[in-house]
Amino acid sequence: MEVILTQDVTGLGYKNDTVKVKPGYGRNYLIPTGVAVIANDSNKKRVAEDIRQASHKAAKIKQDAENLIAKIGEMTVEIKTKAGETGRIFGAVTPLQVSEALKAKGFDVDRRKISFKEQPKELGTYTALLDIHKEVKHSIQVNVAAE
Repeated sequence: MEVILTQDVTGLGYKNDTVKVKPGYGRNYLIPTGVAVIANDSNKKRVAEDIRQASHKAAKIKQDAENLIAKIGEMTVEIKTKAGETGRIFGAVTPLQVSEALKAKGFDVDRRKISFKEQPKELGTYTALLDIHKEVKHSIQVNVAAE
């Protein structure tokens, strides 16, 4: 029996894959739980159209990410924080603070897409990695200064 998966199934396949399964597994588990649909002509055409539209949307998202990175360029973000006399800061600089500093400069980057190679715990310059898209990554400099 051939079915088209509507979501990823471990050990069987990924979303929109057409796979062969035993009839009992398809009729009694996959189709009733909504994990798969029967692979007839109309469902195959619908899945092909969904894949075509999703690839177009994914290309636009990637292009938007590349445009954002081009605008950011080699920017240095400065974050002011409280620090002791030895140069150690109280706490650490977080991706949320970097996201807010970028937002103040006019760039909307989600905090979950920002990471550090080395967590800033002292005054100085650090590198932050912006993971805007799975194929588009960019590094910016973060200057941690005392208030």
